[in-house]
Amino acid sequence: MTGPGGHGAGVTRRGVLKGGAALAFAGLVPRAARTQAVDGHGPLVLTAREGRAQLLEDGGPDTAIWGYDGIVPGPPIRVRQGDRVTVRLRNEVPQGTTIHWHGIRIDNAMDGVAGLTQDAVAPGDSFDYSFVVPDAGTYWYHPHNRSWEQLARGLYGALIVEERAPPDVDQDLLVVADDWRLDDSGRIDEASFGAMRDWSHAGRLGNVLTLNGQPFADLPVRSGERLRLRLCNTANARVLQFRFEDIAPVVVALDGQPVPPQALDDGRVTLAPAQRADLMIDMTGSPGSRAAITEVSGDGRLVAGHFVYHGAETVPARRGEIPPLPANPLDGDLDLADARRVELLMAGGAMGGMAGAMHDGEYKPIRDLVKDGMVWAFNGVAGRTDRPFFAARPGETVVVRMVNDSRWPHAMHVHGHHVKELARAGGNSTASGDWRDSVLLDRDETVTVGFKADNPGKWMLHCHMLEHQAAGMATWFRVGDRA
Repeated sequence: MTGPGGHGAGVTRRGVLKGGAALAFAGLVPRAARTQAVDGHGPLVLTAREGRAQLLEDGGPDTAIWGYDGIVPGPPIRVRQGDRVTVRLRNEVPQGTTIHWHGIRIDNAMDGVAGLTQDAVAPGDSFDYSFVVPDAGTYWYHPHNRSWEQLARGLYGALIVEERAPPDVDQDLLVVADDWRLDDSGRIDEASFGAMRDWSHAGRLGNVLTLNGQPFADLPVRSGERLRLRLCNTANARVLQFRFEDIAPVVVALDGQPVPPQALDDGRVTLAPAQRADLMIDMTGSPGSRAAITEVSGDGRLVAGHFVYHGAETVPARRGEIPPLPANPLDGDLDLADARRVELLMAGGAMGGMAGAMHDGEYKPIRDLVKDGMVWAFNGVAGRTDRPFFAARPGETVVVRMVNDSRWPHAMHVHGHHVKELARAGGNSTASGDWRDSVLLDRDETVTVGFKADNPGKWMLHCHMLEHQAAGMATWFRVGDRA
């Protein structure tokens, strides 16, 4: 599996931070699962607050971050498919915030979008979320208010929904990838927040890569064991491409939805911001050997970590093909012949040639849009408005033709639903036919997706390059007359 190229500056690894372009890599150490979010055990309290993280290796200075419970990533939440999840958000950061449960086909009131499904939770206040998780898979949670800043400061975590009958594996590992922009002293580069150059180009690209928010480390494995590796890209804007060397990963799920088991092209997996992939890996190396995990989205091969085989420890090797994951209860019966068809034209950005767009109810030339912090538009409209992009009847099939008429890639995220890739044109890949909640479009590429509008409410549709969303690439749609 490979994806579009040309997604901005790459990252490089150095032992210590040397200026704003130097990098450090964090390791692959999984944190303990937490299950208090399941109803009956009381709410799991997540406190958005300040904390510190060791983002740099070789004894570099700690970095002040915002994190759920003051850590980054936030506490992983593990529940079982069909459970009711109860979480209380306490806000101790100096901005209003929310929690959006990314990829979950959730009740609309629990979707966590400030200004659409709830008010932002003010500093010092709390909000209770309660919802049922219908689909097994790898998901995550993050704010949906000033997302471009709050995620860049570290507010995100993983939500793992286990199958009722989980696959037989020896380890179930979570890897949350992020890139950070740090200044010369190792602090988050606050001065660059809101920089129009980032907003009009590829987005906020970091200069420090972390995995699970920790310094570069090795991941102990045993010869013969089978791993389930859950990968999640939480970066603001960077498209990440990981390559697993000397092993043969098999992808079994994308964005939480099972796919037919398929070997990765050259051991590579590409993840746009917000995307996830579940991989099955049979560890075939000999005791004492190492297998590199590299990041290859840039011009070079960057070693991000290693699987390290225990010296003399082995487990009985599994034989036979990797079985598919059980299907989720996603209604994939799309009535394409009688579908509601809409087009979403993406325009703007640097070198895009957009002369102007509607904003705040009036047409504004590009110079005035830039003054308002707007530089992107959907169908000639910059930013979310009071009117929906479209309204659908419950159960109606909707086909969206997304046209990227810009010089930059975009990762389009659909709330409350998963969409099926039906067609691609103008890029270097073909439609996968997979179900995704976030779809990557390269520049000048057109992607057509379809879904059944079976979840009532008001749902966001936006670019998950978060600076693009903030600068105009955000809209919403309605399912049901009363939504």
